[in-house]
Amino acid sequence: MKPLSELQATEAVALIARGELTSEALVTACLERIAAREEVVGAWQHLDPEQALAQARERDKNPGRGALHGIPVGIKDIIDTFDMPTCYGSPVYHGTQPAWDASCVAALRAAGAVIMGKTVTTEFAAYHPGKTANPHNPGHTPGGSSSGSAAAVADSMVPLSLGTQTAGSIIRPASFCGVIGYKPSYGFVNRAGLKPSSELLDTIGVFARSVADAAVAVAVMSGRPDLGAPPAVGSPPRIGCCRTPQWPEAEESTRLALDRTCTTLAAAGATIVDIELPQSFNALAEAQTLIMAYETARALAHEMAAHQGQLSVKLRELIKTGQDCPPDLYDKARSLAGHCRAALPEVYRDIDLILAPSVKGEAPAGLDATGDPIFNRIWTLLHVPCVNIPAMTSAAGLPVGLQVIGLCGSDQQTLSLAAWVEKNLQS
Repeated sequence: MKPLSELQATEAVALIARGELTSEALVTACLERIAAREEVVGAWQHLDPEQALAQARERDKNPGRGALHGIPVGIKDIIDTFDMPTCYGSPVYHGTQPAWDASCVAALRAAGAVIMGKTVTTEFAAYHPGKTANPHNPGHTPGGSSSGSAAAVADSMVPLSLGTQTAGSIIRPASFCGVIGYKPSYGFVNRAGLKPSSELLDTIGVFARSVADAAVAVAVMSGRPDLGAPPAVGSPPRIGCCRTPQWPEAEESTRLALDRTCTTLAAAGATIVDIELPQSFNALAEAQTLIMAYETARALAHEMAAHQGQLSVKLRELIKTGQDCPPDLYDKARSLAGHCRAALPEVYRDIDLILAPSVKGEAPAGLDATGDPIFNRIWTLLHVPCVNIPAMTSAAGLPVGLQVIGLCGSDQQTLSLAAWVEKNLQS
């Protein structure tokens, strides 16, 4: 049997339900893994082992509570917890203790999850990195802004963790760390208790070891139980290989991952067609960048006014860009996004899913930046569900992923198709 800390969430739930595993034993194994690796990986902002074990013992006294009964989950430290500090990746809020749980955390607790601790985020989920390193090579970034959450799952510290995406903060670190990253359709998971960056973009999602695990977690948080059991794909899908207008930015590892994956899935029976997005989509990445800056400047207006000296240079530059943006340009960017969302169903007329790059390439060396979200921006702005699937390991031993992308609101079908891709890439 694999080490307990390496169990998938769905495997552990089944073992606990049958009385073959306790939550306390699972949490203990995860804490032992953290103790052995945290000095290298640096995934945790707040961790109280006794608090985690107390929750686990309580779950063991009251079995059968919900779909994630007894499962330890890491919470990105941009999401409020009533019993743990929430610092938002900033010294401005060091030691801050909310009096409430975010909606998504409350849903996890109601489903029986053990809230393990708070994982490292970049400053206010923007660009300035925290202490986390890539578990596959600590000299490389784990990605951001959900750095600690991706690294914790990749390093077998917890089977599940929460992330958020405003540009590429779930898909990119999931690719760099070699795990499943699921950004649901915009609005699927309630954002109450999330420190906001962008009203139009912020989306709560999850990191996991399997598509099935990710589906269950978001089903719980969104109150959509059917999402947790996506049906098996009946016949091989029609896949649109979309290199996107950003393809010239792709590095060799991403180009190779896409080519190899299309070949593998074609051999499994899928129909692979190359597709191009409509011309109007070419400006979406720039529009997302503008909208993110404009809305972040307003979301962090207090912090900029009262605590500017405690903000990083990168964040101050982002806020200043947003402050200087004329409202009419912001309105035009929003209008373009709406036009492209309306046009997207036509792109899917003859395909079931889009397969696209998750990242430019493998995780860059160094911990002073978190990588470029250029391959994520348009999909975040389009509000569509995206699932990163680990596709290959580069010559340097670092993971490279690809995105399975569906239409907005088609999360159950997208998860079914992602599970089919996952299965055929693993076989």
